[in-house]
Amino acid sequence: MSLEPTSKPLQETTHCGCASSCSAAVPAAADIPAAPDLAQSDGVPVFLIPTMDCPTEENDIRRALASIEGIHSLRFQLSARTVSIDATTEALDAALAAIRKAGFDPKPVSAGQVAKENVGASELWRGILALGLAVGAEALDFFAPDTLLFKGFGMALAVAAIWLSGISTYSKGLAALRRGQLNMNALMGVAVTGAFLIGQWPEAAMVMALYAIAELIEARSVDRARNAIKGLLDLTPQTAEVRQADGAWLEVPAAAVKLESCVRVKPGARIPLDGQVTAGTSAVNQAPVTGESIPIDKAAGDPVFAGTINETGILEFRVTAAAADTTLARIIHAVEQAQGTQAPTQRFVDRFAAIYTPTVFALAVAVAALTPWLLDWTWTQSLYKALVLLVIACPCALVLATPVTVVSGLAAAARRGILIKGGVYLEEARKLRVIALDKTGTITEGKPRLVATEILPSTVPESQVLAWAASLARHSDHPVSKAIATGLNLPENGLSDFVALPGRGIEARADGQLLILGNHRLIEERALCSAEIEARLQAHETQGRTVTMLASEQQVLAIFAVADTIKESSREAVADLHRLGVVSVMLTGDNVATAASIAKEAGIDDARGNLLPEDKLAAIEDLQRRYGPTAMTGDGINDAPALARADIGVAMGAAGTDTAMEAADVVIMNDDLRRIPETIRLSRRTHAVLWQNIGLAIGIKSIFLVLAIFGNATMWMAVFADMGASLLVVGNGVRILRWTGDKDYR
Repeated sequence: MSLEPTSKPLQETTHCGCASSCSAAVPAAADIPAAPDLAQSDGVPVFLIPTMDCPTEENDIRRALASIEGIHSLRFQLSARTVSIDATTEALDAALAAIRKAGFDPKPVSAGQVAKENVGASELWRGILALGLAVGAEALDFFAPDTLLFKGFGMALAVAAIWLSGISTYSKGLAALRRGQLNMNALMGVAVTGAFLIGQWPEAAMVMALYAIAELIEARSVDRARNAIKGLLDLTPQTAEVRQADGAWLEVPAAAVKLESCVRVKPGARIPLDGQVTAGTSAVNQAPVTGESIPIDKAAGDPVFAGTINETGILEFRVTAAAADTTLARIIHAVEQAQGTQAPTQRFVDRFAAIYTPTVFALAVAVAALTPWLLDWTWTQSLYKALVLLVIACPCALVLATPVTVVSGLAAAARRGILIKGGVYLEEARKLRVIALDKTGTITEGKPRLVATEILPSTVPESQVLAWAASLARHSDHPVSKAIATGLNLPENGLSDFVALPGRGIEARADGQLLILGNHRLIEERALCSAEIEARLQAHETQGRTVTMLASEQQVLAIFAVADTIKESSREAVADLHRLGVVSVMLTGDNVATAASIAKEAGIDDARGNLLPEDKLAAIEDLQRRYGPTAMTGDGINDAPALARADIGVAMGAAGTDTAMEAADVVIMNDDLRRIPETIRLSRRTHAVLWQNIGLAIGIKSIFLVLAIFGNATMWMAVFADMGASLLVVGNGVRILRWTGDKDYR
């Protein structure tokens, strides 16, 4: 399975988040199945369509291809402006012809080529030249004598300006009208043509030129939001230094490096591929993957990720993922896929726009047809006001309000090491009232550590007792023994007669003494337990610790308490959740005493222990009934039922772990619980900006609609109302790209 979230159904109503053309919500029309995640190497042709950047235009293309036999599947990637067409040769030729007829210009993308189309200098200069011609037409109309010669010259300038800036708009507008659609291109085409025909040709030229320039600015702004996360790909080196069969090192393209190859990275260089360290030690800055800028020490056996920075030493690592399948590439792919899902606010906007656009169009028709009779306006006045209404009617600003903001939020989260698999989860996180947390690996480190050592009174020196304990612990593979050996960190003494006692501990001779290192049961079997020792053990066990004892044949010499310690960030994260008004609950399979102890130490409100996976599922359902929207945080494997049942499932880290990424709606890439309150803050901020944008768009439209009917709104004012509002909401939305997790929006 891949990282990408589940694709939305083809028949779902989709709408624009575009920069080049918008329309009211349009139901997906074609019944062509969506392709699986096809690569170009699979032989499926990929085409770049520079002016396709929203679901509305995707639907236009689907409609155009609906009647063509021989198309097996289509796969659209709006953020890259590409479509993969799996079809027979004849059907492919027919499909490309149909796409061109619909007003688009498909360009083939060769294997390995990056599909990228930016707003180029030529388009910008065309817009500026068109604006200059429009200004010339306005100047002639205002200053030149009212003669046929000057009128003809001015009209020629206007036609040239409209052609330079509006040929694409007219082409797509005509295609939309043929399909019975009222998108921005259709509205602008009708309005500008009408204005020209009633003698307002200078204004028609100016409106089209301003519209074209505003579209270019808007396209750049929207691309900034959409490509913010894709910029991370540039962090990955294009080449890698690979060991050859003869031991020599050769620099080769990263895309050509095979799995299991040995790659070397020097200090200060970026790591080109995912892998596992085989030689060397170094500190690695993993910010591009985990969002955590504090370098992580790496040694043999540790994973490394493409795009991260090797800071101090030379590392050699075994390649574990191809260039197209690195953790960073998969994160970016998942965010791109998430951009295609609709957030709740976007669905509301789509429904509103579906009513709004035809309503205003009908109002414009009514103004043109009825006001000469009702208000004694001239036919020219009525038609002009109706054309102004058509320009204002475009819902571009309204429908841009949501997707640009959501995409910016998804990209900002990814930069912080928070992978959110869709706008719906980004927007719904603000509603969370309770967070259920797994214990091991989520609140705690997931690794036992020596947390307490008690030396009991005896004739043996303390240093000797600790040396014996360390020596015995080093001879056991049990995790508790390893924790004791690591915690004591003492050199090993010679042992003899070593015997493993399964389920109890170990036995050996040291310095002529028979020693045992084992659990409570072993000490009782050797008749070495006492009331004092029982009391000491009880004190540790109530804190959720695992107790191991070192004893001679005569007495217990030392008590070692091992526990899975709380992460340094957990207490701060739980306190932060409480400041946000979110209840914290721990759900764990550990015993009740351990659960209560860890919860108290972390500041968690409620702890429930001895839970099987089905018990965690029932607990989530209970929390939803009691509190409302609930998130479950776990490892994505044992907690899978609870993760699926929760309103939002959050997987804690394990960067590159497929199971965690697939099971959850949100993935915290660096195991830091503090990212959860950050996600809630981001959700609240995104929601606030969304409604700011919707308020701006509707407010500006409403004012100018009233002015257009009852005041003196001109077509100039109409285009500024439309495109000005669009640029405002885009600019406001992309502000979220600067989010650093430090602001709270309730």
